[in-house]
Amino acid sequence: MSSDPIRRFRRYWREAVAAGAPLADAVALATADAAGKPSVRFVLLKAADERGFVVYTNKTSRKGRELAANPYASLAVYWDATGRQVRVEGRVVSVSVAEADAYWLERPPASRLASAASDQSRTVASRAALMARYRELEAAFPDGDVERPEHWSGYRIVPKRIEFWARAEPRLHKRELFTRTRDGWKKTLLQP
Repeated sequence: MSSDPIRRFRRYWREAVAAGAPLADAVALATADAAGKPSVRFVLLKAADERGFVVYTNKTSRKGRELAANPYASLAVYWDATGRQVRVEGRVVSVSVAEADAYWLERPPASRLASAASDQSRTVASRAALMARYRELEAAFPDGDVERPEHWSGYRIVPKRIEFWARAEPRLHKRELFTRTRDGWKKTLLQP
């Protein structure tokens, strides 16, 4: 087993994909507002490297507003196909404009149009109104080459803690906690 939790996460992620885990990039992202009231939702994890774990969203959405007020988050992923779970906690920083632009261009045209059309988390008069806005953009940008809206970007969770959980019988699951210190990662075993 790797003593580098980021490397281990990336390996577990690849193994989950290889094992056929559906939506292996779906993670539950938990944020909290300035008063500490939590909320959680599923998002897609787009990168995991030594700098942290990256997700993209509308910065004016509920999660974007919460991250602006309280720049800490946690995420959890569970891959039933491999019997593994990983939890990550840390402070959140915005990705660079260059990173957001590069990822925006990788997205399918319909995804770019949908993100530009949606004022995420805000009320909408009707589904028809939202679809009308999408169709307007689709007509204006038939190739989906709409520019990345300024309010759409990414966030990187810079991990302070990473916990690995592995299913084991008789319900004595394996848990390992990695905590970032000035000297690197400290590993601790936890009881299930």
